[in-house]
Amino acid sequence: MTDVMTAGSATGVRIRQLAGNIGAEITGVDAATPLSDSLAAELKQALLTHKVIFLRGQRLDYDQLVAFGRLFGDLTLGHPIYGGPEGRPLLREMDSRGEGTRANHWHADFTYMENPPAIAILHNVVCPPVGGDTMWANVAAAYRDLPEGLRVLADGLRVIHSNDSDFTDATYTGDTRTNYLKNVFSAEHPAVRVHPETGERSLMVGGFARSVSGYSPQAGRDLLRVLLEYATKPEYTVRWKWQVGDLVLWDNRSTLHYAIHDYGDQHRRGERVTVAGTTTVGVDGRPGFALRGDTEEFTKGGGGRM
Repeated sequence: MTDVMTAGSATGVRIRQLAGNIGAEITGVDAATPLSDSLAAELKQALLTHKVIFLRGQRLDYDQLVAFGRLFGDLTLGHPIYGGPEGRPLLREMDSRGEGTRANHWHADFTYMENPPAIAILHNVVCPPVGGDTMWANVAAAYRDLPEGLRVLADGLRVIHSNDSDFTDATYTGDTRTNYLKNVFSAEHPAVRVHPETGERSLMVGGFARSVSGYSPQAGRDLLRVLLEYATKPEYTVRWKWQVGDLVLWDNRSTLHYAIHDYGDQHRRGERVTVAGTTTVGVDGRPGFALRGDTEEFTKGGGGRM
């Protein structure tokens, strides 16, 4: 691990790397207060470098969380299917007592959209005394270290993502599954996407990846399984034990995450906002595109930056 003062030391911000390939804890920031442009840029760079950043001891209401999120770009609505709570349209409540929040499956958020969110920001409100950790994987580092033959193969693959997928089968049952699939979305994306800000290449796989264009169903699933196995090797991961008040930001373009469901019927609740993303682009320059479903309202729900 490293513990270094950033170049902007006058801000008092410290960045402590947590694992060899992903994750850093940030101290010296009060996210509930207005932040300077230089401090916001410092946080953004830390996020691009470490893929997921963690801030302890933050206390934010809805308006403060929205204001903080808008430092990073335009915000989406809370969820493309569920929307957001009344009066808080940009919020997604991740409540273990609610519908569809047991996300114990490796995934990036909303990859069944043509333009999945760029950044997710989750504020912890209630956490169980034991269990409920979350893991993140750096899929840019995983791509970098692929065997050459597999990397060349992955560069040319196109993958169909859908909310009617393994993620849904693992997360929903009965009426909740029916409700979740009341609107089915799907999109085709490159298996290797180019990050629009850093130029890094990363694997675009996970629970919403359903099939591979041009391959039989079984062959496609085998390819996705192999790529996911490489993407989620422990060497590319970091695991976070939540405390009340934690604020976590992750780059949804270069990570997968997995919410560990080992806390029984204990209560767990977080509040999330997401920053709108751009259409994916592959190594060959071909963009991703929607196959089914309209998510324009979700994407434009948050308006401009503050």
